[in-house]
Amino acid sequence: MYIYSVMILNTTHHNPEHKQIIADLVGSPFSLVQKLKMKGIGSKRMIIDEVSPNMQSIMNTVSDINYANIELRPKGILVMITKGLKSFTWIIPYYQLVIYKVNGSSLHAQGRFIHFRNSKTFKENKKFFNKLLDEKVKYDLQYSMPA
Repeated sequence: MYIYSVMILNTTHHNPEHKQIIADLVGSPFSLVQKLKMKGIGSKRMIIDEVSPNMQSIMNTVSDINYANIELRPKGILVMITKGLKSFTWIIPYYQLVIYKVNGSSLHAQGRFIHFRNSKTFKENKKFFNKLLDEKVKYDLQYSMPA
């Protein structure tokens, strides 16, 4: 397995290397049967309220609203961010992921964060966030130390 320092990829254009990097870090996509059993693995589009300074470069600079959505993977999540016509994917393995629920929700990992606005679209994702937390707990339990 490779060690990747780049955890945010420009995924505007197809790049076979990106598929391998993502698979190494958070696992391959779930199969169709798994997706059906889980009743979906993607969130609806959410409004980004704020990001850490080291992520400002992938946000719209004008007053446009920034959007993102999340995809579950076996060992982590992918946060897909849209900036105009460009797409960026932030790869977050579960062991690095920290979630805070304060006036919306924010994801923290790798010295970065993204905060989602507590809007109608965010409320529609409540079930998705519960599923995300369940998957993270399942993952963490595999590696927990016996008492």
